[in-house]
Parts: sequence; C-alpha cells; structure tokens
Amino acid sequence: MTASAGFADRRDAGLALAQAVAALDLKDPVVLALPRGGVPVGFEVAKALGAPLDILMVRKIGAPGHEEYGIGALVDGAAPQVVIDEAMARRVGADRDYIDMQIARQLAEIERRRSLYRTGPAVSLKGRTVVVVDDGIATGGTVRAALKGLAKVGASRVILAVPLAPAEVLPEFRQLCDEVICLATPFPFHAVGLHYRKFDQTEDEEVVRLLEAAKKWE
Repeated sequence: MTASAGFADRRDAGLALAQAVAALDLKDPVVLALPRGGVPVGFEVAKALGAPLDILMVRKIGAPGHEEYGIGALVDGAAPQVVIDEAMARRVGADRDYIDMQIARQLAEIERRRSLYRTGPAVSLKGRTVVVVDDGIATGGTVRAALKGLAKVGASRVILAVPLAPAEVLPEFRQLCDEVICLATPFPFHAVGLHYRKFDQTEDEEVVRLLEAAKKWE
C-alpha cells in the first residue's frame, strides 16, 4: 500500500476499521482511543458498535536525567496501572523513590488532561470487552504500554484495532492481547501520517467534541 492508496483521513480509517470490528459481534464492548489521533478513529468504531467511548492515556516514565529514555509507563483508567521495566530501571539507577516521584508527577498530568477531556470518571473495564484504537502504529511503544497495563484491569477480552502498522510489530502485540485487527501493513512502512492523504493534528477541542457526541448512544 502506498500513501496514495491509503486512507483519506482518520474518519475514513475509522469507518473501515468499524466494519472489521463490528463483524466480531462483540458482547458488552467499550472502545478506548489513544489521544489525540486515535479519537476520531475510535469514535467511528464506537458508533458502529453502539459502545461507550473513552480515552486511554499513557504517560512515559523516563530515566533519571534522560526523560526521553523510557523505563516504564503509567496507563490511565479507573485503576491506573504502572508498567516498569525493572532491569532497565536498575541499569539507569532509577530507585523506588525516583519511580514513585515520577508516578505521582505523571498521575497529576493525567488528572489535568482528564479534566480537560472528560466530564465524568473513567469507564469501568472489569468484565468488559475492551477495544483499543489508535490511528496507526509505528514503533508501538505507547500501544505496548497500554496493552500491558490493561492486562491488569480484569477485562474479559482485549482487542487491538488499528488501520495500519508495520507487519513486523504485530506478532508481539498478538502476545499482549486476545486479538489484533490491522487493516493494512504497508511495505515499506514510513511514518503513520504518510499513509493518510489528510493527517492534520487532532486538536483538544475535537477530542472533547467527539467524546461528548459519543454519549448519545452510551
């Protein structure tokens, strides 16, 4: 698949993805979109399923002095989950006090963003079928952390649904969840945006608007 043969925009990708997910005939699903770009895609999936739409925020926990180097992540939710690579943390000298401080810091940032995007508490995931949606996967770091965090929340089934990803990352994700739906595996794979004809940044206002619109069928 080339860029010209890709998706028109995120809504187009969401409509195509919605057909594939709806064919699974899921019971009691909830759609979790990774903000901000995953929300327009997830909106169409949630609409097709008549399912609640929520956002799933993932905040990286960085190494001391090199915060761009991730040693773990905090995954948002009714019960936020922490995923730490313990071997990596030891290697970079991140002790428990440092990790606890970073968790508190990222929790505060999640609360700030939650207050911006949401008007109520996070959707309960216990016993639910959870569909995780993004607008595409490149390296997959955020999605990887999200799936590891969701493994701890008591969902009955976790499905990853994306319009496109490099083929080589999918086997790992199939080990981290119950099912992976990926519509296209472009080769060679470039940045996600190059496989969309329109890939404008999703603004906070659009996220809020779509989350509010999704309440009509929840």
